[in-house]
Amino acid sequence: MKIRDVVYKTVEEVNEMPRFDLSIPAKKAAWYLQLLAWILSFPELLKIRPTINKVNMEGLKGPYLMLCNHNSFFDFKVATMSVFPRRSTYIIAVDGFINREWLVRTVGGIPTKKFVNDIALVRHIKTSLETHKVICQLYPEARYSLTGTNAILPDSLGKLIKLLKHPVVTLISHGHHLRQPVWNLSYRKVKTKTDMTQILTKEEVMSLSVDEINQRIKEYFVYDDYQYQKDNKIKIDYKNRAKNIHKILYKCPHCKKDHVMRSNMNKLWCEACNASYVMDVYGRLSSINVDTMFTHVPDWFEWIRKEVKREIKSNNYHIEIDVDVDSLPNASGFYRLGEGVLKHNKDGFSLLFTSGEKEYQVLKPVKANYSVHLEYDYFGKGDCVSFSTGNNTYYLFPKDKGFSVTKFHFGVEELFKLKNN
Repeated sequence: MKIRDVVYKTVEEVNEMPRFDLSIPAKKAAWYLQLLAWILSFPELLKIRPTINKVNMEGLKGPYLMLCNHNSFFDFKVATMSVFPRRSTYIIAVDGFINREWLVRTVGGIPTKKFVNDIALVRHIKTSLETHKVICQLYPEARYSLTGTNAILPDSLGKLIKLLKHPVVTLISHGHHLRQPVWNLSYRKVKTKTDMTQILTKEEVMSLSVDEINQRIKEYFVYDDYQYQKDNKIKIDYKNRAKNIHKILYKCPHCKKDHVMRSNMNKLWCEACNASYVMDVYGRLSSINVDTMFTHVPDWFEWIRKEVKREIKSNNYHIEIDVDVDSLPNASGFYRLGEGVLKHNKDGFSLLFTSGEKEYQVLKPVKANYSVHLEYDYFGKGDCVSFSTGNNTYYLFPKDKGFSVTKFHFGVEELFKLKNN
């Protein structure tokens, strides 16, 4: 089955299918498959020639935990190059195993579900470091960055590192979002740079507290691709450089309405008040017909976050939309269960849908997710929001194509922060 296919199944039929087996131990990649991974990575790397700056890495051969930022698929190729000729295992979301589970596991892939507690994953990382004695690559943000800036990290990361008792390295790449933003996957010509830094020695992991470890990670896990573009005067004259950026900048800063922004080529405009912006070749925004509110893409993005937080605090945050409901039970692919209604408010997610002749409800309370997984035009099926339960992963596609799923991103994170505080 192709990933793009829409295949209808009932919940009963899906429940009879085997699930992803997250308990299978991590494998050390066979030498010939590791060689294949290098061969597949090098052509693009030779074309782009990314600069890899290594700091405090003298004498560190591994094993260690490598924390990578996540902006595009190019991240994996640069990570492979950065540790060459050493082998790694890789923490990969379950959708990365579709139609190729055996191969991905054999090259060292370890499946996990996004934003859920996974005790087996801790065991697999320990196996990688202690038994296979290889580097373990982890993307702690657990999704592509929406604006080329760092995202929230789980507090449990410090506990994991304390338990593993191994050195920690960060791999922070700059320019990967500019090269292929998640909201427009067309390639642009961009010179990239990567900083590879040992931020915690084994001795420091043993001596520092969990809070101190988390603070150290946050100090180094900082990046801003649009600032990188400005500082390095990187010219991107790709004509569609702003196409689809309205999917993340969905709220107009002038009329304050949601889901009214549209974009194409190098332009971004509001369908409600007609406020219009252009993006220049250096990634800067400027207005055509009103006073410019934002010139820096991440500033606009974070302003929308504050607006969602204001809605939450004033008890006005409530999303209720019709959705198509897909299930990903295993690596065979997605199955369309039916149609339903997705609600999100101060109580978390509530999904009510019909499959066959029966109704089903899925609940995800606020504290169950510190963030959420989004996709834009996912394999031609549209934008979606996704979350996992104990034995399933749901992909929910709004019927209203003008609705921006990015609002879920802000809502989930801000509700979680307020609930914990």
